[in-house]
Amino acid sequence: MQLKNYQRHSLETLREFLELSRLQDAQSAYNTIQYKRHNSNNYKPYQPLDRLNNVPYTCLRIPTGGGKTLLSAHTISIASQSFLERQNPVTLWLVPTNTIKLQTLETLQNPKHPNYHVLEEVFDGRFKVFDIANFRQIRPQDISDSACIIISTFASLRVDKTEGRKAYDHDENLEPHFSVIPSNASGMEKHDNGAIKFSFANLLNWQKPLLIVDEAHNAKTPLSNEVLRRVKASCVIEYT
Repeated sequence: MQLKNYQRHSLETLREFLELSRLQDAQSAYNTIQYKRHNSNNYKPYQPLDRLNNVPYTCLRIPTGGGKTLLSAHTISIASQSFLERQNPVTLWLVPTNTIKLQTLETLQNPKHPNYHVLEEVFDGRFKVFDIANFRQIRPQDISDSACIIISTFASLRVDKTEGRKAYDHDENLEPHFSVIPSNASGMEKHDNGAIKFSFANLLNWQKPLLIVDEAHNAKTPLSNEVLRRVKASCVIEYT
C-alpha cells in the first residue's frame, strides 16, 4: 500500500528523531527537529517519561482513519534501523481494548493484509506476531532468529500489585529464556530468596523492547508509566 504524503512525512520525522536520539539524546533530538520546523524556540518543550529521561519518547498525531496500525508496522523497521541497531527487535505493542487487540492481531497475521506485507518485506519474512495471552509459545530461537511482536492491552500489564497476574508470575515454561540471563541482572522481580522470577515481564525487561502505544490518549496514568519502567522499554512511540 502506497503511503500518503502526510504518512510518509510522519515516518520521515520519526526516523530523523530516532537517528538523532542515537547520536545525541532524545531531548536534543527533539529540540533540533522542532527548531527546524518552527525556525525559532517557540515550541512545546520536550516532555520525557517519568524516571525514563534517557528513553526516546514521542507521540505522532494522525488524522482519524489515517492508518495508525500501518504506520506502527513501519515504525518497527524504522526504530530497528535508526535507534535499536538490532536486526531482530522485540516489540511490545499496546492497545486500549481487547477488541482492538484482536483486530491488530488479525491484520498483522493475515498474509493478504497490507500491514502484514510491511513486516514481511522489511524482515524478509522473518517475523512472528503473538498475543500476549500466548506468551508461553515464544521460544528463545524466535527471539534470536525473528522480529517478535507481542500485542497486548494495557490492562494486561497495568497493575499496582503484580501478584496473581500471569505476565508477572513465575512460569517454569519460560526457564529456557533465562539460561542466558545473569542472576544479578538489575531491574528484575525476584523471589524472597533472591532468585529471579521466570516471568514474562522479566523477559521483556531483559529484552528492552521497542514500545508502541496505540490510542495513546487512553494510556496516560501513573500506572502506565510504571509498566514502561517494569519492561525497561528502549524507546516509546505513541500514536494518537
